[in-house]
Amino acid sequence: MQLGLAPALILGTEITVSRGGSTLLDSVDIAVTEGEMVSLIGPNGAGKSLLLKVLLGLVEPDAGQVRRRESLRIGYMPQQLMLDPTLPLTVRRFLSLGGPVSTERRQRVLNEVGLDQLSERPMQALSGGEIQRVLLARALLRDPELLVLDEPTQGLDVHGQAEQMLLIEKTRESRRCGILMVSHDLHVVMAATNRVVCLNHHICCTGRPSDIAVDPGYVALFGEHGAGHLATYHHHHDHVHGADGEVVDG
Repeated sequence: MQLGLAPALILGTEITVSRGGSTLLDSVDIAVTEGEMVSLIGPNGAGKSLLLKVLLGLVEPDAGQVRRRESLRIGYMPQQLMLDPTLPLTVRRFLSLGGPVSTERRQRVLNEVGLDQLSERPMQALSGGEIQRVLLARALLRDPELLVLDEPTQGLDVHGQAEQMLLIEKTRESRRCGILMVSHDLHVVMAATNRVVCLNHHICCTGRPSDIAVDPGYVALFGEHGAGHLATYHHHHDHVHGADGEVVDG
């Protein structure tokens, strides 16, 4: 498998994980380089989130190895956030849960994700899009060299997904960090992704989005309709969306 010529921020080779007699990941190779966005796609139960956990060091593989650049700073955005509705937790306090954060640093990341006015807003009062942006802001507090995003557009409508992807792409360009993103929303990965890895317990195919869309391995998983949808999606803007995906300016 060609993993690219640039030195990898993170490199997984021959990663294999088995549980209860079933092979969940079978000899998986994956790499992310500086400034590159890699999208990991595949059906439910394909092992995408498990692969992220192996790469992050949260799960030990049965075989294979993970190499990270020395002192690599990783920012992680989880798939979802479950909050007790009675818990008094503002955006400011949520961003401080991992340790003390200066006002300047917190405001900088909130500005970066477009939530600079919501520092004292209760987390429970945020829209789905705003919560996703707070989770991204929390990951950015680590000044990551590698940003790992697990379903960053989950629960958003198509316009919210497009705005979230534009924000992620802007983050990659401004910070020059590598990004590894898991997504079920195949139609949103086309424009920003440098490389797609299609996983179904093993690597089915990998390459540029336009190439993956017609790859037999991809078509076998998602069908020709899925391939066409990935290949043709574009979001043309003649308006502006807020953090929740709603149109705020025509």
